Amino acid sequence: MRLAFVYYFYNDAGSAQDVHHYTRVAEDLGHEVAIYGPRDRGSSFNLSIEIDSADAVVFVFEWTTELRHGDGVDLARLIGRIPRERRIVIDCDGGYNDAICVDDDYNHREPSDSRRWTEVCDSISDKICQPTLHPLRENVRPFFFHGYDPGSEVPVDLPQQDFGIVYVGHSKFRWKPMLRVLEAVAPIRDAIGRIAIVGHGWDDIPAWAAPMGIEDIYRTDPEYLTELGVEIVPPVPFERVIGWMSKGRINPVIYRPLFQHLRLVTCRTFETPAAATLPLFDLDVGYVEEIYGEAARDLVLPQDRPEEKLLDMMGRPAYYRELLAEMRGHLRKHHSYESRLRELVELVEA
Repeated sequence: MRLAFVYYFYNDAGSAQDVHHYTRVAEDLGHEVAIYGPRDRGSSFNLSIEIDSADAVVFVFEWTTELRHGDGVDLARLIGRIPRERRIVIDCDGGYNDAICVDDDYNHREPSDSRRWTEVCDSISDKICQPTLHPLRENVRPFFFHGYDPGSEVPVDLPQQDFGIVYVGHSKFRWKPMLRVLEAVAPIRDAIGRIAIVGHGWDDIPAWAAPMGIEDIYRTDPEYLTELGVEIVPPVPFERVIGWMSKGRINPVIYRPLFQHLRLVTCRTFETPAAATLPLFDLDVGYVEEIYGEAARDLVLPQDRPEEKLLDMMGRPAYYRELLAEMRGHLRKHHSYESRLRELVELVEA
């Protein structure tokens, strides 16, 4: 089957790594994945605007993409050439819902924005998917889209890492969950060592935020970060994410509040366990076990005395590495990209 993905790439944001892995495993499984877009000899992706030979079109929508695509997506041609039942929408950020606001995080500013986006998705396909096992709308199908790549696993018994804690990700709507981690660090700051945060918007609002009217979603507290001695590192391309995570003994896994509410998975859900680091989940215990298996329960940051969990992870790394090894086994079995692609083909043919 030849699948055409409609997805607009940002090399240091979004789900570029996921699309890369779909392209990689498709050939092994006797399929082909092409990404809609003009050919670029400098790109590692199979880019093409030829959709006539595609068996299905998969629209991958995130906040960075929606219907943006350079000079514009030729939506009429994409829809006109491919039957409706062979078009799929993957709504990665929960936009295909009523307007929701959770702890100052939201999927739409206004109800009218929700209605507009719902109409757009409904005009494309009847097969609307979200990366959650618990969609709010009855017509939405669970499909994680993001997956785990065993080939990206880094051995956990690396020499001493440069940092005690590393986080890779942008600041969008993530200051409050990051602050909870940092407040757990503060009483034991000297025991942690160096801390690095890699991504846009942590020490200053990104340049594009003001023109887009989204300065509020990147608000942080640079003075507090400086006070704790947090090192801010510019964003890195997706190929270097796991390598950067592996520089830290611990990597927090935090979600923006809306994503926690919707119980979504993201690319970071499955990238962090592949790195040579101990994931620290500031997430609901039930959700963590549902995705990662029972071994992950003891890697959750507790509500009470969270600093003790950090000290225990720093002091007993061998115990937590055993948990990580068990968790990786669970992810290989249940969340590989091969499994994801087979499920996607089944969705097309359903």
